[in-house]
Amino acid sequence: MPPDDVLLSEEVVRKVARLSKLAPSDEQISLYRRQLSDVLSLMSALRSLDLAGVEPLAHVGEARNRLRNDEPGPTIPRDQVLSLAPDRSPPFIKVPKVLGEGGGA
Repeated sequence: MPPDDVLLSEEVVRKVARLSKLAPSDEQISLYRRQLSDVLSLMSALRSLDLAGVEPLAHVGEARNRLRNDEPGPTIPRDQVLSLAPDRSPPFIKVPKVLGEGGGA
């Protein structure tokens, strides 16, 4: 836990919550003050490390992308797929319209 002089103010935590569109209780504000202060203290400690000569990592493990040919595998027969659909207009499955409705962009 950070010392009190490093502890974020309640005002700052409330501002962060408001910007995040959150409405935490007073009890949560107290908890978040400590947690956010702990994170900032850790970040400060990390910033003080001498990383000269340390190569940045793109991945923490040795895993690599395995590239393979895109080949179709086993499929379900069209008639069976259509029989499972709640609404259909062969050879298509009917779904509710989602584009162009409402006031969205």
